[in-house]
Amino acid sequence: MRVPPASTAFTLLLGFLVALPSFGIDMSLPALTAIGAALHVAPAQAGLMMSLFMLGFAFAPLLYGPASDRYGRKPVVVFACTLFIIAGIGCAFARSLSTLLIWRVVQGAGAGASMTIALAIIRDLFEGQAARTRLSYVAIATMIVPAIAPTAGAALLALGGWRAIPAALAGVGMLLLLAMSIGFAESARIDPANRLVPSVIARNYLRVLTNPLCLGYILVNAAAFGALFAYVSGSSLFLINAVGLRPAQYGLVFAATSLGIMAGAFLNGRLSALGVGPDYPLTVGLVLAAGAALLLLTMTLADWMPLAVVISLLVLGNFAFGLIAPNAMQGAMQPLPQIAGAAGAATGCIQMAMGAVVSGLVATLSNEHSALSMTAFMAVCSVLALGSYLLLARPAERTAMLS
Repeated sequence: MRVPPASTAFTLLLGFLVALPSFGIDMSLPALTAIGAALHVAPAQAGLMMSLFMLGFAFAPLLYGPASDRYGRKPVVVFACTLFIIAGIGCAFARSLSTLLIWRVVQGAGAGASMTIALAIIRDLFEGQAARTRLSYVAIATMIVPAIAPTAGAALLALGGWRAIPAALAGVGMLLLLAMSIGFAESARIDPANRLVPSVIARNYLRVLTNPLCLGYILVNAAAFGALFAYVSGSSLFLINAVGLRPAQYGLVFAATSLGIMAGAFLNGRLSALGVGPDYPLTVGLVLAAGAALLLLTMTLADWMPLAVVISLLVLGNFAFGLIAPNAMQGAMQPLPQIAGAAGAATGCIQMAMGAVVSGLVATLSNEHSALSMTAFMAVCSVLALGSYLLLARPAERTAMLS
């Protein structure tokens, strides 16, 4: 019953694993206003669900990564899926915003194994161009979820109220637990001498963060992800509350932008398969992301936000993210294969911490009649990603090639 690593089914299995946080985030987006009304809080306060989910998602990998290096990838996935299931049930029965937010932190911690373990599995099994191609195709598989999750969330909201959404998420966790238990064979080269003690864990993370190549690409990836989550956190508040779209219509807009990421990741995978190096698509993606975000910010400040132009620029920015993410993640994972779990955890933690901070700020500073908090943070993060590549990652790569 084990799925061969070279197969399409294995890519889909990894895609399902990496998509777990997208289920947890995107299915809830159409319900923020309804959750706020049911729990007697403002929609922006309900939006803290996103940032607190990201908080758990950011810091749990710091334990998952070293644990997977010592005990294997599979036991960590089993534990994390179980945590996600329990938290989904807890969210479904929450009677106050504070209780809901606590369970969302736990749910995020359960989802936190997804990116860390998937990156480590790919690093265990694939090298160089093959790893980059695999990351691109995993990204395509995961984008199916953001394309359909808001629409599914809106349907569940209409059929069973907002509590049906976390109940469905518990079911998703159960399906992933079953799929990984049956289809995945352990990929880690477990070293019994690799002790799971604080000094060893700290030393491994220090190796990752003091490696200029790792750090440069980690920052590129994190900043690009911050721009994406400025959009994710702010788009429903702006498009539903300010523009007046219905939840189902918003789901279609979100699907269109998700297709942009899929298109970017697909193009990156094809370029990789054709032997094109990662520098070209990464540079193009970073420039496109910064240009689209800066133009959106300019339009916001000018109070000129025609819906068709806004959606087109959002799709372009998401297309750029599809070019950026696989190359930045592969660049971060490549230098230290012997501690792939720690490298993946550091990449995921810093990425999600950026997402949590940005989404929290967007929700807190949101004006229901303006997109300013969303577009401002999209612009800041996109420029930061481009600067991190030009000033940190690219010079470190040149130095590594010469040494």
